[in-house]
Amino acid sequence: MSCSGERGKSLMEGPGSGEQQPATPSRYESQKRRDWNTFGQYLKNQRPPVHLSQCNCNHVLDFLRYLDQFGKTKVHVPGCMFYGQPEPPAPCTCPLRQAWGSLDALIGRLRAAYEENGGSPEMNPFATGAIRVYLREVRECQAKARGIPYKKKKKKPTPKKDQDSSSSSSSSSSFRFS
Repeated sequence: MSCSGERGKSLMEGPGSGEQQPATPSRYESQKRRDWNTFGQYLKNQRPPVHLSQCNCNHVLDFLRYLDQFGKTKVHVPGCMFYGQPEPPAPCTCPLRQAWGSLDALIGRLRAAYEENGGSPEMNPFATGAIRVYLREVRECQAKARGIPYKKKKKKPTPKKDQDSSSSSSSSSSFRFS
């Protein structure tokens, strides 16, 4: 190892410490830990409390529905006069919900946290088909309510090689190396 590597290592260890200090966790890692703790607290608050080993996709779905009460995204109901309008001109009484993208990211973090905390990938309640179906339904419902269709983006056609090579060869021919 180089001298600079040794110096960097000793700075991380701190004075008189034989163990390496953990680096400041990334924003993602911090959020994942908070989400994991929040979900654990949610399970403890159930009547009767649910131990993580008994947790299944129904508990996860209930948790996602519970989180809706803290949402900030207006989701118009089908009877609302602004249903299907991306930018409604006036306020309405439709509920606020968690945005689909937030729920999708949350599930991704909880799925990773479950396995990092000893859960087996085969038993991961955050990775079940029921969760994927729920997220798809939320996405479609919110898209319809806002009048924004979710479609898979088509790949842009790649430029033809003939055009690229002719333009680059003409520009490169003006340069001479001596």
